[in-house]
Order: sequence, then C-alpha cells, then structure tokens
Amino acid sequence: MDIHFTKMHGLGNDFIVLDNLHNAYQLSAKQIAALGHRQFGVGFDQLLLVEAATEPGIDFSYRIFNVDGREVEHCGNGARCFAKYVSDKGLFDEKSLVVKTANRVLTLKIDGDSVTVDMEAPEFDASKIPFIGDSNLKIHTRQLTVSGSPLEVEFCALSMGNPHAVIRVEELSKTAVKEIGEALGAHPDFPEGCNVGFMQLCDRNTIDLRVYERGAGETLACGTGACAAVVAGCLQGLLDDTVTVKLHGGELSITWLGINSPVLMTGPATTVFEGKIQI
Repeated sequence: MDIHFTKMHGLGNDFIVLDNLHNAYQLSAKQIAALGHRQFGVGFDQLLLVEAATEPGIDFSYRIFNVDGREVEHCGNGARCFAKYVSDKGLFDEKSLVVKTANRVLTLKIDGDSVTVDMEAPEFDASKIPFIGDSNLKIHTRQLTVSGSPLEVEFCALSMGNPHAVIRVEELSKTAVKEIGEALGAHPDFPEGCNVGFMQLCDRNTIDLRVYERGAGETLACGTGACAAVVAGCLQGLLDDTVTVKLHGGELSITWLGINSPVLMTGPATTVFEGKIQI
C-alpha cells in the first residue's frame, strides 16, 4: 500500500498528516509504528488523520496516533498543523474551522503560518482526567522510585483533552525529566497514563517548559502540555492570564481567564515536505 503524506511540525513537535476523507487508509498499530520509525520509516511524534465530519456544525474529524500506534485524544501542536494542512490543500477556504477530536470540539483560526486554537476549558474532575485522587486539591503528592531511590513529587493534575501532571521545578537543566516523566507517567493513579510537564517560572508572564509525553517520550514541544502548565501556574497564583511558554522547539502564547474559560493557544505550523512511502 502506498501512503501519501505531508510532513509537518509545530515547534519541532513533528507529524505526518494523511488525507483520509475517503477512508483510503485503515492502518494498524504495527503499520503506524513502522511509519514512525526514524531510521526505517518516515519518523514522527504523531500521525494525524484528516477525516470527514459526521455531525452538523463540524468541518472535519481529527484522529491522532502516537508513534507507538496508540490512538490518543488530543494534540495542540497537531491541531495547528491540521488547520494549516487543510487550508494549504484547498480542503477548506475559510479562516476559521471547527474540528472534532476523540473527546473535544476545537475552533481553529488561521493567520498565515500562525494558528490560534480554542482548546476548550481544562478539566479538573479526577474521574474525567482520569486520575485517582481528590478533585478538590490543587496540588497532589506521590512517592516515586527514580533511578532506584525514593522521591516525593508534587504536581497539579488536570486534563486538556488528555491527562497531564505538571511539576514546578527550580532548574530544568538539573531535573531528571526522563526518569521522573517515566515514573509518574506510569503511576497507577493515572490509569490511562499521563503527560508529565516540568515548569520553571521566569516571571509572571513567562515559563520554561519540558514535557515527557506518554507514548512518545520527551518532545521538542507539546501544545496541550503548554496549556496545562499555564493553567497549573494560574491556579497556584504564580502566573498572569497570558503567558509565553518557552519550549526547546520555540515559543507558544497561552491565554486562560480562569475556571470554566477556554484555553487559547497561538503558535506556528510549518510544512516540511511531502512524500510517498510503501508499507
């Protein structure tokens, strides 16, 4: 089978995007993993499928698969690339579109190579994250074993359409991101796993962030992770309502006006190349 794809990235968080409006592709987890292999395939953090809408008021459906072949609920950087893809391909000629993911409805606004995504409101109900813990607590504490030693971590748990744990750290360069990310991401109190964000405050409008993503490891950028980090900082009274999030791959602007308000994420989307591969 020939796969026609477009390679894209949002701040280095990279994707291949497939036009599946006519159900041309029914890929298995094994095939997705083969495509995602950086030595023997194309290589990507996630695969995005553009699919036809199935209900009124929705322009497209949007499915996301991690490099391990597992389908996931949400990806903010991917949403920006999705919007640029359908615009560049002439599949949609408006500057604003509505797409449905596995569990959210997103409004995307295109301005050249920049896209603003209405990520909807964050979810704090533990059963909906999902997380086994007290929904009323802003900060949770868990004991982990990291590199053979016990470690107590404090974090904020929430969902941005996918589960996140956000840890505030004093110095990112001295933080064991991979080890703590793996341990907390696989903690049994997160029954579906979680993305683990490590946030260092610069000032009330700027943070540095690294994210260890479930099924992908640490990536150069994570859109939902940036949103989750800003929400966590605002909840703790550490951040103002508009924040620049500095990631390894670049910067995102995140705005959140408080409980029940949507999180707005603005950042670039870039097309790298197009190609065809046989699997």
